[in-house]
Amino acid sequence: MTLFRPCIDLHAGKVKQIVGGTLSDQGRGPRENFVSEHGPAHFAGMYREDGLVGGHVIKLGPGNDAAAREALGAWPAGLQLGGGIDAGNAAEWLAAGASKVIVTSWLFENGRLSQQRLDALGEVAGPEQLVIDLSCRRRDDGWRVAVDRWQTITEVPIEARTFERLAAHCSEFLIHAADVEGLCRGIDAELVQVLGEQCPLPCTYAGGANRLSDLERVAELSAGRVDLTFGSALDIFGGELVRYADCVAHNRAAG
Repeated sequence: MTLFRPCIDLHAGKVKQIVGGTLSDQGRGPRENFVSEHGPAHFAGMYREDGLVGGHVIKLGPGNDAAAREALGAWPAGLQLGGGIDAGNAAEWLAAGASKVIVTSWLFENGRLSQQRLDALGEVAGPEQLVIDLSCRRRDDGWRVAVDRWQTITEVPIEARTFERLAAHCSEFLIHAADVEGLCRGIDAELVQVLGEQCPLPCTYAGGANRLSDLERVAELSAGRVDLTFGSALDIFGGELVRYADCVAHNRAAG
């Protein structure tokens, strides 16, 4: 059954919703859809009260460590933590209260997946504590993993062989469709279908969701094997298209 998975995106120490593809290392600020007046603990506490498990806290760049610790402190062992995770700090974030750590860019060197780095991470975080983020961009032949704030397209495709290679090292996958992230123009239905057919582990899709019925659509496309994150469309993040209360009700009805 497809569930709603909540998020807390952190940028410059604040809870924000941004257009993902506008993140850059070139000094330009990203396009912001929403900047919250509430701190991360507000949202973490809300998710805890509503029993929304498996939510992810993502640090979008530097200056977010204190905010991330605030979120984890409000719900110890209730949230996953991603953004800048590597073999040197994974254990620290697990000790700080993350239920799992989410790793992406650090696993890649020169556009290729590094088995050495994957093994090193496995020594400090077992598969049950690791989520691998394979966020991607569409190309003519499908989708390829995008790293470094989604600005660098790697040689790694979103396909069964990639999932099979990584499945022994983690307990779930997180996939942002970077081309539609933050735009509220609809999900990448083809990508969701591929994830449902080829991903062997629990998987969460994020990007473009703009109506409550997207939960049912993702369920149909993936045979209920992929969960969905709403971001900029959600009313708690300044959106007008999806009510957070309805997402909570959906999860409760799913049992």
